[in-house]
Amino acid sequence: MHEFDKPYFKQLIGFVKSEYAANTCYPRGSEIFAAFEACTFDKIKVVIIGQDPYHGYNQANGLCFSVHENITHPPSLINIFKELSNDLGIPYPKSGDLTPWAKQGVLLLNATLTVRANEAGSHQNKGWEQFTDEVIKIISDKKENIVFLLWGGFAKKKAVLINSNKHHILTSGHPSPLSANRGLWFGNKHFSKTNMYFINNGLTPINW
Repeated sequence: MHEFDKPYFKQLIGFVKSEYAANTCYPRGSEIFAAFEACTFDKIKVVIIGQDPYHGYNQANGLCFSVHENITHPPSLINIFKELSNDLGIPYPKSGDLTPWAKQGVLLLNATLTVRANEAGSHQNKGWEQFTDEVIKIISDKKENIVFLLWGGFAKKKAVLINSNKHHILTSGHPSPLSANRGLWFGNKHFSKTNMYFINNGLTPINW
């Protein structure tokens, strides 16, 4: 990606390095780009867009909505798993680590890839969004038949970056309790709808 050579990205990396040196930040430095390492460009089939990494102790693992093994599931992930279970009739998953999804082609992309401990949004508007918007645009331009799952108002704004003529966009409320409890999340059936889209286009569905 040419983004790595741009002035804004060099500034961003300087900011991130100073933040990690001076404060506790998440995810671990080695996991900042984990979403791209677990789901390489050639494998991408689904893109799920989150906003910020989890800012609690040892939760974030570099994949949006995902947590490290043996970490209590945060409220949004609980609601994702409840919808998954209801939609597909499968048991509620034990592990909150979504790496198995990523390895099948689900890019779990946070708009901002780092955060200071216990300070939600602390690394927003430093350049990460410019980088991740470019990622979304490149996926839209270079790939076909990608399913974009846009959950909540923030993610829905990314629809303008996506060519809906050659990709499939599904939107719903956010899985956070605030949204889910107002009837904006449960029943969206995004997991079965994603797989139906793949089946209809002769592609392999995701084993959620």
